[in-house]
Amino acid sequence: MRVVLDTHAWLWFLQGDPAGNPARRWIEDPAGECWVSAASIWEAAIKVSLGKLRLPYSLSEDLPGLMEENGFVELPVRASHAAQLEGMPFHHRDPFDRLLVAQCLAESLPIVSADRAFEAYGVRRLWGDRG
Repeated sequence: MRVVLDTHAWLWFLQGDPAGNPARRWIEDPAGECWVSAASIWEAAIKVSLGKLRLPYSLSEDLPGLMEENGFVELPVRASHAAQLEGMPFHHRDPFDRLLVAQCLAESLPIVSADRAFEAYGVRRLWGDRG
């Protein structure tokens, strides 16, 4: 199954954070394909630059290797994804999460996330044994 990883899901996975353990089932599925949105990378980079997030690696230097090593596929932000935001209600105020919603809707992909707010948009949310 192809899935989009919410920002916290892929960061927790890369860091081995136990908070991300419920996502492991979906990320480590050998038949699956995990997509990481450019919006999530952008979000993480902004938080690192503001000092709100500390990572044991450099996004600018290490991200390509981390993506390849873990079999993650980059999901670029396309014009159709951005345009999808025009008519979306504000169930979620975070601009990065709203863009992830738009990408999931446009690409008909579920998201691996602990955040239940995605469900208000009709996005299938996967976490732990729930799917």
